[in-house]
Amino acid sequence: MDPSDNRDRRLIRRTVQLFAGLVLYGASMALTIESALGLNPWDVFHQGLSKVTGISFGWVVILLGIPILLLWIPLRQRPGFGTVANLVVVGFAVDGALHVLPAVASLPARIGFLVAGILLNGLATGLYIGSRFGPGPRDGLMTGIVGRFPRLSVRLVRTSIEVLVLGVGFLLGGTVGIGTIAYALAIGPLVQLFLPLCTVPGGEPRPEVRKGLSGLRH
Repeated sequence: MDPSDNRDRRLIRRTVQLFAGLVLYGASMALTIESALGLNPWDVFHQGLSKVTGISFGWVVILLGIPILLLWIPLRQRPGFGTVANLVVVGFAVDGALHVLPAVASLPARIGFLVAGILLNGLATGLYIGSRFGPGPRDGLMTGIVGRFPRLSVRLVRTSIEVLVLGVGFLLGGTVGIGTIAYALAIGPLVQLFLPLCTVPGGEPRPEVRKGLSGLRH
């Protein structure tokens, strides 16, 4: 078979997988929001900003991504195609999913939404990172700091950023609860499970992406 055919097929798979992962990521965010049982740290921040500004959750995700991306410049990070796609697609996907998801009031239904959201988030993360098009703005911020200051561990940088956004988001009115803890405990093992299954073969990720994957797995 012509090697160029294999490259074309890999590119098609990577592109489809990237956008599928980003859309599913937005849907997973909407499920956890509707559960009202607690969000992951960044989404606590997004929700808090949404409540304070009156801007939709999805638009907060998009607009906040812009200054975060600007922080990449002094960190000497280079955005990839996946970075730009992440900036836009996730925000529209979460707003769309929030529009169509039914409101749930019973605790079993809310728990079901939470569990489905966390599981879907793990799969979506594996899909979009496994497409090898580059990290999203928030993950890139973490990997950029680690790359610029190699004495800092991924775990320390990731934890510091997430504690900061969690605290500010909580003060702004974002939802913190059992779902926040469940996400923190489950997302690493889920990404570790899904990522090998979703990674498109054909080359190693860039060094900063590998650092980001390490941060997600541990």
